[in-house]
Amino acid sequence: MSSRRLASSFQHAGVAAAYAHRPPYPAELFDMLEKLIVDEPRAVLDIGAGDGALARPLAERVDRVDAVEISAAMVAAGRRRPGGQRSNLVWLVEPAEQMTVRGPYGLVTAGASLHWMDPTTTLARIERLLAPNAVLAIVDQRYHQLPWQDALVEVIVAHTRNSAYDPGFSLPDALAEQGLFDIHGRRETGAVVFTQPTRDYIEQFHSTASLARELMPADEAARFDDKVAAVVREYERDGWLSLPITASVVWGRPH
Repeated sequence: MSSRRLASSFQHAGVAAAYAHRPPYPAELFDMLEKLIVDEPRAVLDIGAGDGALARPLAERVDRVDAVEISAAMVAAGRRRPGGQRSNLVWLVEPAEQMTVRGPYGLVTAGASLHWMDPTTTLARIERLLAPNAVLAIVDQRYHQLPWQDALVEVIVAHTRNSAYDPGFSLPDALAEQGLFDIHGRRETGAVVFTQPTRDYIEQFHSTASLARELMPADEAARFDDKVAAVVREYERDGWLSLPITASVVWGRPH
């Protein structure tokens, strides 16, 4: 399935609703991001903002956050979530490649979103919006050393609509190899244990473009859910799972 069609999955209300079951980023990540702001203004641009997992907490720490997101369903979900109505958080429903924002920004963030965009066009726009000493921070979240990871990857590979799915892919490194991004540094947070019902853990997979319920027949979605439930069954306690969560950030300047 083409990346354009996969990306359109985020327009579905069901995908936006499933986002609520994704684990939050560790608080340490926002300390890291705030320290990357070394220039004025203390304004942040968050591209591919989704439901504001980065934008909403950042708005508590800086003067303004402009959250650019192509999906109206995602923005609607983000407005309903804690911090989504802050006066210094500005939501813009538009593609990052054509965003109408004006800089400069002290920091630009992209959380698991830049790979859905045209990198050359998007990075060129970001470069023009950065303050002289500002950086683009590419953020990724991961489950840290899950004991069921290998079995889970097999289930995902069997059902994903992304034929190029590669759990080891690094977008910042790929952009650097293409000469589009100059990496200045990288860090990873410590692991934080997040506990959630198993049913919510399973449902959050349907917040991803390649596993959206809207792309699967109902019987296939049910089979996927059953397989994931079987993979984690021996690790759950009274219907709950404990997940060690980490986040990584790679920062630098676009070329």
